[in-house]
Formats: sequence, structure tokens, C-alpha cells
Amino acid sequence: MSLQATAEQNLLKRYSQRWQKQTLQVMAVLAIILLASWYVDLLNFEKLAQGIPAIGTLGAESFPPDFTNVRNWFSPLMDTLAMSIAGTAMAVIFSIPMAFLAARNTSPHPLVFQVSRVILNSLRSVPELIMGIIFVAAVGFGALPGVLALGLHSIGMVGKFFAEAIEHVDEAPVEAARAAGASKMQILYHAVLPQVMPQFADVSIYRWEYNFRASTVMGMVGAGGIGFELMGSLRIMQYQEVFAILLVILVMVTLVDALSGVLRKKFK
Repeated sequence: MSLQATAEQNLLKRYSQRWQKQTLQVMAVLAIILLASWYVDLLNFEKLAQGIPAIGTLGAESFPPDFTNVRNWFSPLMDTLAMSIAGTAMAVIFSIPMAFLAARNTSPHPLVFQVSRVILNSLRSVPELIMGIIFVAAVGFGALPGVLALGLHSIGMVGKFFAEAIEHVDEAPVEAARAAGASKMQILYHAVLPQVMPQFADVSIYRWEYNFRASTVMGMVGAGGIGFELMGSLRIMQYQEVFAILLVILVMVTLVDALSGVLRKKFK
């Protein structure tokens, strides 16, 4: 057998082994998904079928939407919008220095790197809804606890993405700045920051989209905004008004999504 034929056989054998390994991995993942679905009764089609009439009844009671109090929803909507903007701004401001401390290539010391990572992990491990409940108990009802909850939780997420962007910068400009005698701060400002600014802007805009949707939920725990109005209508079972509020939220989410798309194009 020629050397070329032997090499081709070895190549086919390695390809077959890799394919079998990938197939087993996919099957293992599917098995885990099926097990989790069975555990939470997602595969209990009898129970799901029993819930369909109740959903139909609720849908019938929600139609047509009642926009009688729509004028009273403008102020809570503005509260929700302001909450998302302020929370995102707070997250970005604190995430930038945290990201440089939590990135391996810019952290001043391994201990600082580890502590920064632990802080970011801790902040994003607590859901913003739980933080909202805590801050409502601490500072009272209103938009402020919502801003604090969204901001702190977002620092954990935004800081992580910022740190990963910093770790993937091109080292050539960094080495050039270092060879030119630049200080550490000058290297960060002139060689690292220009490379990551587009990613920073992109992550910030995406996070604002998320925070706007999350801020509607924050109102349900007393943090103000349109979610508070939604929860009030749900408590008294005014389902037509609930449907109307959900439609208003949908319109606002669509507008925020369109605006964020425009902003992302501007920063490219």
C-alpha cells in the first residue's frame, strides 16, 4: 500500500472518530434536554392540553383591550424609560474600570484580577428582581430602587463582556506603544481603548434594550414604571386593561429596538 493511500486512510479514520465523538456529545446534550423537559412536565401533553381551555377563556376575557386609562400610563412609561437609561448608564460607568481590572492582559495584579472577577460574578448571580425587592425595602417605592437593581446587576454582565473584549485586543498596537515609552495609562488610552470602543458601544446598547424590558418587570415589585400599573390591573383582574398595557409595552419595546438598531449602525 502506498504512503498516500495510508495517509488517506488515517485521515478518514480520524475524521470518523471525530464524527463519532461529536455525535455522542450531541446525543448526551439531547438526553439532558429531554430529562430536564420531563422533570418540569414539559412533556406532559395531557396537562398541557388541559390548560388550553383556561388560556382560551383568559384570552376571551382580555378582548377587546381597554385603553380608557391610556393617558395615565404615559408617566409610568417615561419612568420605565428613564429607569432603563439611568440603570444602563450607571452600569457602563462602573463597568469600564472594573473591566480593565478583570481582564488578564490589563489587570495590575493576579489578586486584583481574581477579586474583580468574583465581584462581577457576584453581581450577575443575583437576579435584578431580587435586587429590586431588596432596594424597595431599603429606599422605598419608586424608580430609584429599580435603577439601583438594574444598574448593579448590569455591572456584572456588562463588565464581563467588556473584560472579554479587552482580552481579545490586538497586541501589536500595545507593543508599539510600550516600545515608544508610553506609560501604562497611556497604553490603555491610546492602544487598548480605541480597539474596544465599538464593542463597548454595542454591548451598552444591547444592555439598554434588555434593561428596558427588565424595568417593566421591576414595577411589579414596587419599583415604579408601567409594570406597577400592569400589576395593579392584574390584582383586580381587569384583563382587558392588562391586554391594553401589554400592547403599549410591545409598542415601546419595538420603538426601543428600532432606535437601538439605528444607534448600533452609528457606532460601527
